[in-house]
Amino acid sequence: MNFWTMIGLAAVTVLYPTKAHCEVDLAVEVLRFEPLDELRDREVPIKIYWNGEPEPKPVVLFSHGLGGSRENNAYLGEYWASAGYVAVFMQHAGSDEKVWKTARPLQRMKALKSAASLQSSQDRIKDVSFVIDQLTVWNKTASHPLHNRMDLERIGMSGHSFGAVTTLAVAGQKLPLNRSFEEERIDAFVAFSPQPGKGLPADRGFGHLAKPMLCMTGTKDASPIDPSFNPAKRREVYAALPKGDKYELILDGAEHSAFGDSGGLRSRQKNPKHHPAIQQISLRFWDAYLKGDDSAKHWLQSNRPLSETGLGDVDVWGWK
Repeated sequence: MNFWTMIGLAAVTVLYPTKAHCEVDLAVEVLRFEPLDELRDREVPIKIYWNGEPEPKPVVLFSHGLGGSRENNAYLGEYWASAGYVAVFMQHAGSDEKVWKTARPLQRMKALKSAASLQSSQDRIKDVSFVIDQLTVWNKTASHPLHNRMDLERIGMSGHSFGAVTTLAVAGQKLPLNRSFEEERIDAFVAFSPQPGKGLPADRGFGHLAKPMLCMTGTKDASPIDPSFNPAKRREVYAALPKGDKYELILDGAEHSAFGDSGGLRSRQKNPKHHPAIQQISLRFWDAYLKGDDSAKHWLQSNRPLSETGLGDVDVWGWK
């Protein structure tokens, strides 16, 4: 396996509630690779979660936020993998954790702001296409541990914050000068903390996107690097999307960090209902649009995402 530059292989046991509100043990395997995009001389580290079963499964990609890594949002990777997906978490050099870890403490915010650049955005978009290309090669290679384990005709894309910017870009968002970077191999999208951007009005940027999309944000979901950014701006993305297989979750009181990993000094401020709801609703979305599950689609197009996930009237669920 060294041939594939795999640096880690592990199995983790995850406890998740079933519909009967009991707990079951689900083994999820974790693979790590450092594939090299030779055309750009650029490594794109990835962390892959899957349940080890031999049948080909739909693939869900995840792009981390500014200053993050492939290790972020494990609560989503483990959950999706346990439900029958190959979850592929990418790391983007130039806008990952190295940006702040290598800066002096008083210079870290400046370094992060500098990393939120056009160049980083372009690198991330190319990373997504490269990872899909690499997965395609591995899926056809008999000696690879993921040989014939991925159904690459069914691909979902997701990301948080800067990762949501990446997600919207590969979904086909229109940019200034009539540019677009749609990755046509992706079938459905989940944007955690989306933002409309500053180049074009939201309706021009997103009004043409026909593929299924789920947007999640919170009433206190401000930008960590731009104090002028109002949480209400994030809702402009969903508002601009055309009708048909579009969904929005707004978590009352949720800050930007609510969609990230648990733990840390600020974890006490997080609502314990939020992560389970994020897991369940995102999974139903993938089931509806990557597995063709009509019951999941009917569930999404109802008030059950609030009533059956522990959320309440203070939260907002919408679809169109």
